[in-house]
Amino acid sequence: MLETESITTLAARIARGEVRAEDACAEAFARIRRSDGDLGAFLALTEEGALTAARDVDRARDEGRPLGALAGVPIALKDSLCTRGVPTTCGSRILEGWTPPYDATVVERLREAGAILVGKTNMDELGMGSSTEHSAFRVSRNPWDRGRTPGGSSGGSAVAVATRMALGALGSDTGGSVRQPAAFTGTVGLKPTYGRVSRYGLVAFASSLDQVGTLATDVRGAGALLTAIAGADARDSTASARGVPRFEDACGRDVRGLRVGVLDEAQHAGLDPRAAEAFDRAVGELGRLGCEIVRTSAPSLAHAVATYYVLATAEASSNLARFDGVRFGLREREGVRHLHELIGKSRDHGFGAEVKRRILLGTFVLSADAFDSHYRKAQKVRRLLRDELTRELGRVDALLSPTAPGPAPALGDHADDPLAVYLSDLLTLPASLAGLPALSVPCGATPEGLPLGLQIMTRAFDEETALALGHAYERVAPLPGALPPAAGAL
Repeated sequence: MLETESITTLAARIARGEVRAEDACAEAFARIRRSDGDLGAFLALTEEGALTAARDVDRARDEGRPLGALAGVPIALKDSLCTRGVPTTCGSRILEGWTPPYDATVVERLREAGAILVGKTNMDELGMGSSTEHSAFRVSRNPWDRGRTPGGSSGGSAVAVATRMALGALGSDTGGSVRQPAAFTGTVGLKPTYGRVSRYGLVAFASSLDQVGTLATDVRGAGALLTAIAGADARDSTASARGVPRFEDACGRDVRGLRVGVLDEAQHAGLDPRAAEAFDRAVGELGRLGCEIVRTSAPSLAHAVATYYVLATAEASSNLARFDGVRFGLREREGVRHLHELIGKSRDHGFGAEVKRRILLGTFVLSADAFDSHYRKAQKVRRLLRDELTRELGRVDALLSPTAPGPAPALGDHADDPLAVYLSDLLTLPASLAGLPALSVPCGATPEGLPLGLQIMTRAFDEETALALGHAYERVAPLPGALPPAAGAL
C-alpha cells in the first residue's frame, strides 16, 4: 500500500474510508522490521503509541467526527526534536537516556493534524555532519546503494521516506541537512524561510541558521507537512506571525512566464559531470514548461563555506555549553561538570570527533584574538551574500542550482578529509545563510542509478513559488526509479 501512496493521497483515502489507518500503520512497522536493520534509519520506535493513535483515527472516522489533514499518515521525526516520553538523543551519547517531558511545537502540531508518529530517526551527532556517519549509535545507509551515505544530518529521515517506512518526515536544516539527503535518496526536501516554523523543542546547533524542514515522497506532500507545522508560536520569538497558506495548493499552479535564474557560480562549483548534465536537462525542462530562463550571479557564494563554518561553529560552541553534565549530558554517573572535560572524553562517554572539532573551531573564532578577524568579518560576508541573493530575486522569481555537486559518496570516503565534506555543502549553504526557502526535488539519476537533486530557491516567505515550480518539474522529470532496491513490495 505505502509504496504507491503519498501523504495527501493516503490521507484522502483514509478520510473516505477506503483504507484503515491501523493497516497503514501496521505496514509501516512491517517495512521497518524488514529493512531497517541494514539501513539504520531509526533510533527509537513508538509502535504501541502509533497503533493506538491509528485506531483512534479509524474510530473518529467511523463515528463521523472530523479528521485532521494528516490523519492516519505515518510520519517519522528526526531525533533532534523533543518528543514527550520518547528518548531524544540527537544522535549523541551526551543525551543517551534523556526523555523529554514535553513535545516540540512541530510535534504537537503533527499530533493535532492526526499524523501517526512512528519513531525517531538517526542523524549525525547534534546535527554536525553531512553523511549520518557521525551518529554515536549507528550508520545510516543509502537505500539505492548501501555502500553509500544517504547524506546528513537528516539522513535517517530521508532513508525512512525513500523506503516508505514513513510517507513523510521532519528534519532540521542548518546548512542543507534536509535538502542534501533528499537529493541523495531521491526524495523531496523543503527548508522553509527562517522563522516560518517554530524551533521550540528543536535541540539547537546554530540558532540563527537552524530551521525545521519537511521530507516527503512528492512535492505536494512536502507542502502539506509544512502547512501542518508552520505558524507563530508564543514560545519562540523567532517564529513569524505571518499567516500560513495551504502550501500544497501551490502545486498545480501555472508556472508559465515565471522568470527563473541560473546562478553562474553554481555551474562552476566543481560539479560532477553527471550532476552538471542532469542540471542542464532540468533547466531545459523548466524552459519547455514556459519559464523564462535568466542568467544570474552572486559572487559572494564563493565565500559561503568559510562564512558558514565560522558562524555555525561559533553558535555551536555557545549552544553546547549546556551539555555540562549538570543540566544535560552524562548526568551524575560520569562526574562531569565542565565543557572542557567533555572535550577530553572518549566517544563512548562524550562528544564524537566531529562535534569536538566544531566546538574547538567555534571557541577559537569567538576568542578575543579572532573575534574581529573571523567572526565579525563572517557576519559582514553573510550580509553581503544575503543582499546579493535578495537583489537577484528582485529580478527573477526563483534561483536554480544543483542541490549537491554530485551523487552520494561512498561511506568513509571523507573520513580523513573533513574539509571535503564541508565543501560538498557549497550549494545548500547560501539559502541557509540568507534565511531563504529552498526546495530539493529529484532530477534524474546517474547511469549507476544514484539519485540527483535540483534546488529551487525563492524569496523569503515565498515557499509557494518553489513548490509550484517543483511540482511542475516533478510531473515531467525523469525519476531515479519507482523505489530503491531496499524498498520493494511487502
